[in-house]
Amino acid sequence: MVSPFSIKNVRLFIMFRVFFNARFYYPVFTILFLDFGLTLEQFALLNVAWAATIVLLEVPSGALADTLGRRNLLVFTGILMVMEMALLCFVPRGNTNILFGVFLMNRILSGAAEAAASGADEALAYDSLQKEGCETKWGQVLEKQMRMQAAAFLIAMSLGAAVYDPALMQRIIDWFGLEFTVSRELTLRLPLFLTLGMAVLTLLTALLMREERPAPSDRPTSIVIGSAKRVIQAFKLTLEAGNWILKTPFALVIILIGVVFDSCLRMATTLTSQYYRLIHLPEASFGLIGSAIAVTGFFVPHLALIRISKFSGNRIITATYNDGEALA
Repeated sequence: MVSPFSIKNVRLFIMFRVFFNARFYYPVFTILFLDFGLTLEQFALLNVAWAATIVLLEVPSGALADTLGRRNLLVFTGILMVMEMALLCFVPRGNTNILFGVFLMNRILSGAAEAAASGADEALAYDSLQKEGCETKWGQVLEKQMRMQAAAFLIAMSLGAAVYDPALMQRIIDWFGLEFTVSRELTLRLPLFLTLGMAVLTLLTALLMREERPAPSDRPTSIVIGSAKRVIQAFKLTLEAGNWILKTPFALVIILIGVVFDSCLRMATTLTSQYYRLIHLPEASFGLIGSAIAVTGFFVPHLALIRISKFSGNRIITATYNDGEALA
């Protein structure tokens, strides 16, 4: 049996996840928005818009992946990420109304990208594994992907917070003997430009992927008719998927668990920077704290793989619930 990592789509899947999730602005997420000139109330509204976009587009994006193709949806994800980051990199400061409008568009594009990428990249990689007859190695692929993502997250957290700290950047410039004054205006955008670079790499990675599923043989010759037919088909699949989820308790529980865990993790990742600033920690230390937490990402995937290989999904959920009750 061939190694799963010798398959091109599998390697690209891991790279796609790493580039897509390496967000250098995460350790300074809240204070970055505030330093641009937004208020806490506007920041809260932007987060609501981002979450609502993901919820509304999650199921439709899956249907579009089945009708338009997973690789095409991942390319679209890369385009959305480039657009969302370019907006923040080049938005002018000063006018609060324009700022809020641009950041709102950024949050909507970001939510759409999250929804579009969700599941499509995994399905594409799994199809490639299945084609080579080594789908049983899927757990190993996910383990390596999570470890690589944790390593990239550690680097992004540390570097993103470091370049955001003008005092630290000035000391580095002075150490090299350069005659240059580092301003807040410059450091404000450095994590954004670094993430824009990740967005470009995400798009390039998606373009290198290949769809394993054969193209539909009944595709109309007319582009307009074909596109309309695929959109209608995607809408029908969305309704069918929603109906199936509501009637399948196991699937519903898995989705709810994912939402709860994801929301808690993102809350801790994004809002802590404002707290760290309130207790007067150096901005460069924000990333180091986040990186220390991210180290767990090197160990948890292997533990999860062991647990999945020994227990069924129902037993894992039950054990997790019981462990939570015991801790409470």
